[in-house]
Amino acid sequence: MTFLNFNLDQDLLEGLDVMGFTKPTPIQEQAIPLILEQKDLIACAQTGTGKTAAYLLPVINHLIHQERDKINTLILAPTRELAIQIDQQMIGFSYYTPLSSICIYGGGDGSSFDREKVALTKGADVIIATPGRLITHLNLGYVKFDKLQHFVLDEADRMLDMGFYEDIMRIVSYLPKKRQNLLFSATMPPKIRKLAKEILQDPEEINIAMTKPAAGIAQAVFLVYDKQKLPLIEYILKAKPVKRILIFCARKKTVKEIEQDLRKLNFDVGAIHSDLEQSERENVLRSFKNNQTPVLVATDILSRGIDVEDIELVINYDVPNDAEDYVHRIGRTARADTKGAAFTFVSEKEMFQFAQIEKLLEITVTKVKLPAQIGEGPVYNKDTARKKSFKNRGREKR
Repeated sequence: MTFLNFNLDQDLLEGLDVMGFTKPTPIQEQAIPLILEQKDLIACAQTGTGKTAAYLLPVINHLIHQERDKINTLILAPTRELAIQIDQQMIGFSYYTPLSSICIYGGGDGSSFDREKVALTKGADVIIATPGRLITHLNLGYVKFDKLQHFVLDEADRMLDMGFYEDIMRIVSYLPKKRQNLLFSATMPPKIRKLAKEILQDPEEINIAMTKPAAGIAQAVFLVYDKQKLPLIEYILKAKPVKRILIFCARKKTVKEIEQDLRKLNFDVGAIHSDLEQSERENVLRSFKNNQTPVLVATDILSRGIDVEDIELVINYDVPNDAEDYVHRIGRTARADTKGAAFTFVSEKEMFQFAQIEKLLEITVTKVKLPAQIGEGPVYNKDTARKKSFKNRGREKR
């Protein structure tokens, strides 16, 4: 099957061709026909499966043939990074069409707010926004969604995890009752079912490859003491040149420390965390994408909403909080049927936590012997791990 099978507009097909899209992914193959039929949809698929294109393409196709004097489509995303990524794909797909879009998120200056106000009052075809920033505009009274036809919630589970439920429902109250609703999520817990029931009308449902890491990811665990984590990163970075490495940490304090330590060791490294201004984040991410900075250290702010090709290695400096976070982190590599590696550093107090991830994912990740230069690590013991996990629970700020 190719994108030609969907009978999309020729201008849209040209944009797809320029971007190198030829064969739809499973989520695109199933979702695009349903969205073209104007049906409400709840779709669950893991990170990196092409969910953004799955809703953008049919929405753009519909927009091409509509009168374009009002806001037609609203897409909500949980983070600035994901909103920017969606907007970039929107620009690429619609390059040969007359459609317009704007990305609305917090952290900008006064001029960016003014540009957003102009788009919201004069009418851009597609608004891509984070909930908080959009509500700021709604509170000022000039936003009109009376002609809106499509409402998309992307990474809906993440939005609820971040406490956006009330914001989402408030935004929904401004929308016309007759509209197409599309909810995309990486997981489908009960709270997502509840949200879908409140927003969607008789939706179709798609579930694809839930909570399973991509087959192309070679996973490995290093059992370490905390003091061995940084020397192990240094060893890995020196052992074999890698085009792009993404290191995830649970806390922004740890991100800053690793960035400083690696700079002292003369590695080209960047960092992204919540203390940075949006322009600073964009500059760091751009440098990473352009191969100017081969190593990027980040909090889970980048576990979703970053689409960078050829990330060869993901390192979990800390064990993530749950299985879904683990899947999203390591899903930054081996995207689009490529191959990559994911290493997780597991200390004594994190063993039980990682064992729970393995249990939920129904996998056993290979435990790799530490290099001789690093020394001996702790012995894996689930009973000891369980005790340490409960002993340390709640003591550390994340």
